[in-house]
Amino acid sequence: MYQFDIAAGTKADLYHDLHAALDALTGDEPDAIANMANAAALIWQYLPDLNWAGFYRTIGDELVLGPFQGKAACIRIPFGEGVCGTAAATTSTQLVEDVHAFPGHIACDAASRSELVVPIVRDGRVIAVLDLDSPEPARFNAEDAAGCEALARLLANRLG
Repeated sequence: MYQFDIAAGTKADLYHDLHAALDALTGDEPDAIANMANAAALIWQYLPDLNWAGFYRTIGDELVLGPFQGKAACIRIPFGEGVCGTAAATTSTQLVEDVHAFPGHIACDAASRSELVVPIVRDGRVIAVLDLDSPEPARFNAEDAAGCEALARLLANRLG
């Protein structure tokens, strides 16, 4: 189907290549679930040190579990609760070096130590969040946030 040669160079190279691969995978596909599933699989395959990668979809005033890679996860998260709910309520990326220090953190996997959550916004409304967890403390940095924000912008018009 597709052959991806994701660079093993800098983080900037990695995210550039991930963006190109995600663009190729989702460009002609109108189904939101299929696009989230392929995005989660691609991120899981190419970003190191993750123990969860996936999506929560906005349904009403809460986030509902979408396609993911990793252990079974929390199914529903109200806006404003936990890292994902905070990202959705504030429409801002949440970069958490130590999830145990985050007030109200929802522990779906006790092995998670750090988290990056990026809201996916269309027409000024959060339609989903991209959620990445790692067993490594401080796994994510500003470069990861910027790379995932670019992925979220790409997906914003490809999720339904």
